[in-house]
Amino acid sequence: MKENHRKIIKSGISRKNLILGSLIATLVAITPYLFYMYENVPQEKVWETFLFKYTANNYQTAYLFMWVLTGKLIPLYILFLWFFTCKHWWYHTLLVPIAMYAYQIFDVINKDAAFVDTNQLIYLIPIMAVIIPSIYLIRARIFNKINESNKSMEELEEEFKISPKNFWDKISQYF
Repeated sequence: MKENHRKIIKSGISRKNLILGSLIATLVAITPYLFYMYENVPQEKVWETFLFKYTANNYQTAYLFMWVLTGKLIPLYILFLWFFTCKHWWYHTLLVPIAMYAYQIFDVINKDAAFVDTNQLIYLIPIMAVIIPSIYLIRARIFNKINESNKSMEELEEEFKISPKNFWDKISQYF
């Protein structure tokens, strides 16, 4: 056992990274189970549990509502996992689809099913107006540095990468 632990330490993989990687892999692996949880919802207008009572007003059944909602929540869940684990300089572009799915979830909860996925581009324009030019400027800086130096692309990505120490530092850099 100690021999395996020494090999892991020598290979540069810490126990903390191994546990964190295993947790992230598990979160990705359970997505199909999370997606198909809507199948446990009854195909009735009223869904009552010990936690809450849901009445399908604009949807025909609670089952339909949960099917539409999980179709939006699971991609958002995967995008969040990707955003918080991505080590590339362009990971801020993931905020555009994250904002799109967040708006769609808000739309699913608050409007009729007939109006889902409409006019979302209008609400995404302000977000895209900030993110796209920012990413372009970072990209331009990288290519200027490539032309001026003899560093590899990986070295330049490492130079531009913001590396928070932990999960909460990564979240706090956005607020």
